[in-house]
Amino acid sequence: MQQQPRTSIFQSSTAKMIMVGILTLVLLIPLALVQELITERSIRQKEVVTETTSKWGEKIAFHGPILKVLYTDPITKKNNFAYFFPENLEANIQTTMEKPLERSIYKSNVFTTQMKYSGKFSNPNFKNIPAENIHWNHSKIVIKTSNLKSLKDEVKIKINNQELTFEPSNSETTDSIESLETNYFNYTAMQKEASFKFDIAFNGSQQIKIVPIGKTTTVNMVSNWNSPNFNGNYAPTTRAITDEGFKATWKILHFNRPFAQQYFESLPSLYKYSLAVDFITPVDEYQQNERASKYGFLVIGLTFLIFFLIQSISKINIHIFQYTMIGIALIMFYTLLISITEHSSFSFAYGIAASAVIVLISMYSISILKDKKFPLFIGTSLSVLYTFIYVIIQLEDYALLVGSIGLFLILAAVMYFSRKIEWNK
Repeated sequence: MQQQPRTSIFQSSTAKMIMVGILTLVLLIPLALVQELITERSIRQKEVVTETTSKWGEKIAFHGPILKVLYTDPITKKNNFAYFFPENLEANIQTTMEKPLERSIYKSNVFTTQMKYSGKFSNPNFKNIPAENIHWNHSKIVIKTSNLKSLKDEVKIKINNQELTFEPSNSETTDSIESLETNYFNYTAMQKEASFKFDIAFNGSQQIKIVPIGKTTTVNMVSNWNSPNFNGNYAPTTRAITDEGFKATWKILHFNRPFAQQYFESLPSLYKYSLAVDFITPVDEYQQNERASKYGFLVIGLTFLIFFLIQSISKINIHIFQYTMIGIALIMFYTLLISITEHSSFSFAYGIAASAVIVLISMYSISILKDKKFPLFIGTSLSVLYTFIYVIIQLEDYALLVGSIGLFLILAAVMYFSRKIEWNK
């Protein structure tokens, strides 16, 4: 009897699968290095943005106006100040995004904002303080903000028929919160309900925070920014977002917030009770690059699986070195993606990087597989895979759903094409 030649264990499908699996794990090392590069570039961008916006104007935190009245404590005989918040407060805020500040390849989103405030103070309630201990002629109006250096003009308030000018105050400064206050005036010269109005304009970036200190506070905000993030303690009562920008309104009553309408001796920090709007890119280029790189293992694994199935079906031998070259080409996609993204948009960079890698691997496949049918299938499969990943990256609310359905269909396709492979050979 003629003896059948024995097949080396290294030529078996199991051995080849093990080697391809090990190579896939090894390629996770350069993939991790690419992810570190993306993180490093992202940190560098944040540093540049912080530096450039600090010169233009940082986040805006604001609350006021506050009536500040000097009184003498009847027990301690010491002079202190009492602070009273408005009965009604309305703010109309117009925010305009300006041309981004550029430094090298990095850009910072900045805006200008014009705030128009109006409202009224009711008659202050000093509780058990005798009338003779209240020094009405030592009254001031105070406003607090985190961004005094980015004020665009002087600030004046008209209270009833009297106009007062604000000046910086060191006495009211705590931590990063600064204050403006008027000179002393006689509040009793006003009516019991003193109406006021004032305008204030800032250069800013990233965020606006407003503390609703009115017993009834209404805030109307209009902007040409079309992707706001409504943050803080209070959601808008109404909102409308279009491609041209957004409009939002908040109405907050005193029983909606956990702080009082008046304070004696000192004011607590109230910014944690703010309504807020973020003016930042929801998913910037580096975040999109990072999300794309997280699918690197999936891309490498599925590409190797396609080649392995073709090898098993067609009986064409693919060397482990050739698998390595294909894997390195797949890793190069991410370095191309981040480098092109820094000089253009993410979508354009993704299209260029994906096209370059698909063409490179398809052309390389022709020399490996000695046929144009399989390389065409590989190019089509990679195109579908990269398109699928791009769609997932762009989605937010439905990313998990679409990703799960896509992976299920991929698994079904692999099971279908591998059903007749003889794994024992």
